[in-house]
Amino acid sequence: MEHWSEQGLRYLKGVGPKVAEKLLKLGLKSQRDLLFHLPLRYEDRTFITPVGSLQPGQRGQIEAEVLHAGVHYRRQGRSRRVLAAKLGDNTGVLSVRYFYFNANQQKLFEKGNWLRCYGEVRVAQGELEMIHPEAERLDLDDPSPLPQTLTPIYPTTEGLHQLSIKRILGQVIDKLKTDGIAETLPQDWLDRNDFPDVSTAMLRLHNPENKADSELIATGRHPAQYRFIVEELAAHRLALLERRRQIRSRKTPVIKPASRLRQQLSQSLPFELTGAQLRVLDELMQDFAAGKPMIRLVQGDVGSGKTVVAALACLPAIESGYQAALMAPTEILAEQHYQNFTQWLEPLGINVVNLVGADKGKKRERKVGQIASGEAQVVIGTHALFQASVEFNRLGFIIFDEQHRFGVDQRLALQRKTRDGEMAHQLIMTATPIPRTMAMSIYADLDYSQIDELPPGRKPVTTSIVSEQQRASLIQRVAKSCADGGQVYWVCTLIEESEALQCEAAELTFESLCRQLPQLSIGLVHGRMKPAEKEAAILAFKQGQTHILVATTVIEVGVDVPNASIMIIENPERLGLAQIHQLRGRVGRGARESFCILLVRNDLSELARKRLEVIRSTQDGFAIAEKDLELRGAGEVLGTRQTGEMSFRIADLMRDQKWFPQVEALAKMMQQPEYAEVRAELLRNWVGERQDYTDVG
Repeated sequence: MEHWSEQGLRYLKGVGPKVAEKLLKLGLKSQRDLLFHLPLRYEDRTFITPVGSLQPGQRGQIEAEVLHAGVHYRRQGRSRRVLAAKLGDNTGVLSVRYFYFNANQQKLFEKGNWLRCYGEVRVAQGELEMIHPEAERLDLDDPSPLPQTLTPIYPTTEGLHQLSIKRILGQVIDKLKTDGIAETLPQDWLDRNDFPDVSTAMLRLHNPENKADSELIATGRHPAQYRFIVEELAAHRLALLERRRQIRSRKTPVIKPASRLRQQLSQSLPFELTGAQLRVLDELMQDFAAGKPMIRLVQGDVGSGKTVVAALACLPAIESGYQAALMAPTEILAEQHYQNFTQWLEPLGINVVNLVGADKGKKRERKVGQIASGEAQVVIGTHALFQASVEFNRLGFIIFDEQHRFGVDQRLALQRKTRDGEMAHQLIMTATPIPRTMAMSIYADLDYSQIDELPPGRKPVTTSIVSEQQRASLIQRVAKSCADGGQVYWVCTLIEESEALQCEAAELTFESLCRQLPQLSIGLVHGRMKPAEKEAAILAFKQGQTHILVATTVIEVGVDVPNASIMIIENPERLGLAQIHQLRGRVGRGARESFCILLVRNDLSELARKRLEVIRSTQDGFAIAEKDLELRGAGEVLGTRQTGEMSFRIADLMRDQKWFPQVEALAKMMQQPEYAEVRAELLRNWVGERQDYTDVG
């Protein structure tokens, strides 16, 4: 008989087709998946703060009366309707706004209702306000009791509120209390390390029972956390080791590393390669000579010259009779690579073809034909290369640029286009600086190289921290720079955890700048726009048709606009240091003196200011990444989660380094045949359907 944890989510109250679809976005299909959907963090909601005592920049919980509320309309922006309300108690008044809301929320904010609200407090137009707080109706005669322990906050997705996910999870937790679930670690190992069993540990993290539990969990010192940290790290290590074993056993193209074409291109370049570039090229050539599939991660700071290394690495493959393919995450970036590769390789008689989603009809047919026949020796493209109709003649070498933008399943789709069961050599590039400690753990299946030297002549970017009070003079400075022919990025960062609100912030800034700088052309890019709209806005900026590009962090990696010389980042404290450094790398690429301006609130905390001082004081991306990892933890530094990509739910590679010996010992133990059943359970819980991570085609 099927165990309750294997049942689908449709058996749970409140999970209809629409909610199930949202849960699926989080990778949640079964009730077991819900159990392993552990809290992202915990919040202290054990007390009420008087409205008059709220502080900007802090999260607070209030009980207040709706003084008045209404829906009004804006002339611009994608979300035209705004629910705005004033709430008050006997100590003060607070504004509340929702840019995305439903009928139930609107009904909640009827005049005279008393509400309990929790959210981040900020200042807008001289008043305190909360944007999209969690809110519930308060019965003054019989108010619901305040929690006595920390409140877990779960990873969620747009349209699925914390209250909803907690109601759904509560049903599964009740079943766990009565029936439990199967153990996933050897009992003798648990006893030896004094770790709780899986059901007990799970209950402690979803439902802290007392203040003592709460205090230990808040500081990451609870035995339940330790158990799952080691368990999760071991599961990921097992999956990676299995993937590496499978990769190493595969037949691979025979590529001779000695290359006449590589020598010709090196001599024709108008610049000298750095020592770091030459070292990494030597490592790639050793991989080709080894007779086993290359799967190497190359990290290089912004502007370190990864692209020319990739072009040089293609040449031995081409000379050995194979095709090379380069995958880029956006059409703009693919076009940029195509121009560079054409400039370098066509004089050597090499045919470079680009294939992107915009290619249609006969143009696309011609390109697909060149790829299938082998006439196209180097193919550069976007997700269009994954399409079933695209066949390669003899694919031997694949380069993935900005690997974190592609899921493993997407990488495998291209890998399967090789012939005769061969596994193409893979070079995976990223400009996101990841400290060596983390890279060696999170990418245990890959060999690892680092281009840790910048080419001579790269101009440093002057970074400054500017108060929000100086916004008016900053806008004047932007106007002057644009009048002198310059271009400016203006980045609006994440508000809380909602993409919708991040886009809203970008739209409001865009509207404000359009009003204040009517003489300039201003573009807008954010995550809720259609891909074609985003590409068009970025292309217009690249071609100089717009002076200012207002954007969310979607422009963190990618297009090269040498004329852009100012990068403004609002609320930079919301970002990781490595991410700010990536954004800063969008400027300083041309002849103009370049600046990165971190626009901060007056009430910035000492810790936030200390973090931003790291960015201001150094241009070394790897030094910044080490500090970022230390201050924020691995989950944040690794960035975007992608389908099939490994990401951590509870482990933190910097904080949890002390467990690495335990993890290695546990993974080694669980590779033994007698633990096959428990190992399968472990991988299913933590890797789940991502077990195709070990499927290399």
